[in-house]
Amino acid sequence: MSLIEELKWRGLLHDIMPGTEELMAQERVKAYVGFDPTADSLHIGNLVPIMLLVHWQRAGHTPIALVGGATGMVGDPSGKTAERQFLDLDVLQHNLGCQRRQLERFLDFSGDNAASVVNNYDWFQDMTFLDFIRDVGKHITVNYMMSKDSVKNRLESGMSFTEFTYQLVQGYDFFHLWKSQGVKVQMGGSDQWGNIVTGTELIRRKGGGQAFAITAPLITKADGSKFGKSEGGNVWLDKNRTSAYKFYQYWINAADEDAARYLRIFTLLGRDEIEAIEAAHAQNPGARAMQKALAEDVTRRIHGQVDLDTAIAASGLLFGKSSEEDLRALPEAELLSVFEGVPQRTMSRAELQDGVSVVELLAGGDAPFLTSNGEARRALKEGSVSVNKTKVGEDKVVGSEDVMDSGLIVLQRGKKNYFLVRITD
Repeated sequence: MSLIEELKWRGLLHDIMPGTEELMAQERVKAYVGFDPTADSLHIGNLVPIMLLVHWQRAGHTPIALVGGATGMVGDPSGKTAERQFLDLDVLQHNLGCQRRQLERFLDFSGDNAASVVNNYDWFQDMTFLDFIRDVGKHITVNYMMSKDSVKNRLESGMSFTEFTYQLVQGYDFFHLWKSQGVKVQMGGSDQWGNIVTGTELIRRKGGGQAFAITAPLITKADGSKFGKSEGGNVWLDKNRTSAYKFYQYWINAADEDAARYLRIFTLLGRDEIEAIEAAHAQNPGARAMQKALAEDVTRRIHGQVDLDTAIAASGLLFGKSSEEDLRALPEAELLSVFEGVPQRTMSRAELQDGVSVVELLAGGDAPFLTSNGEARRALKEGSVSVNKTKVGEDKVVGSEDVMDSGLIVLQRGKKNYFLVRITD
């Protein structure tokens, strides 16, 4: 398949400017995608434009990631109902550095079509307002700018002059990269089409040249909810913001309809391999072959094999068979991530010095796991209570040896009910 055919098959093509495919057949083409530096991590919503760059490079062309040190100070109004808060330069620079390191995981920065990262602050920092309105603003009419959806959708609620000029700022990025580096294509989400074609228009009017555009569709979930959001907000690529376990869980919990699309969009698995996974899933939906293949592939590429193994082990604690050894092997951050929101109580290490009856551990404290000593004894007689994944009886005395390196003791009744005892010094 050609690159465009592959993007179509993978569900990554929404719009393409006429002549783009013909250009790619004639020469190695440089294309760029812009990233917004409003946070110190990219999130999985950014994976779509990242995958555009990945496929661009795999097809032999040259990818460029633009991190918006300048545009981040303005704020893109596309898809927004209100103006954003500005970030200061120090925060933006920190965010840019973090995002650049993440982008380097996906793209090859060596070879004939080596990827590069550019920052538009480099060419805007010395440009004065008068320079901008004289050299850029005079080439694009107000009527043209008003016709963009990003402007029309905000006319009733209001839009500042700062946001109104955003499309000119992004358009100038394209012009600058076209003139200085020979970049001929800009890619992005379908909501960026208006901003991108402003750039192609500026190149035509100001530079007398020709440039092109490719956009990918905005990804939605089958149930209509927003892709890339969990109950806790964005699903981030930085595991300090979203643990590898939660990252893995987002993909493993995808609906069948979504998982089939996500395999094409977010993995580099080939067509035959994906269709084989889909066939296996159709034969035994309960095994969730599509979700497992998706979650493993994406988590491995973002976080690496070690974190994938940890995420799978962490998932086993709640949803599969696991042992005390498995529990103790988990890093503290992943353990806490697995049991986030689980009720807990606190005990001092001194209280455990002589050991504590498991009945007291289950039913004691201000907010006990079980409501009474009687309920605790009944559960113990049923054989439904575990301490750190090990079944225990009424004679169990819990001591300091039961405290894991994380300072936690994990109590469990049945398959799904958990309680944490946090030990303090």
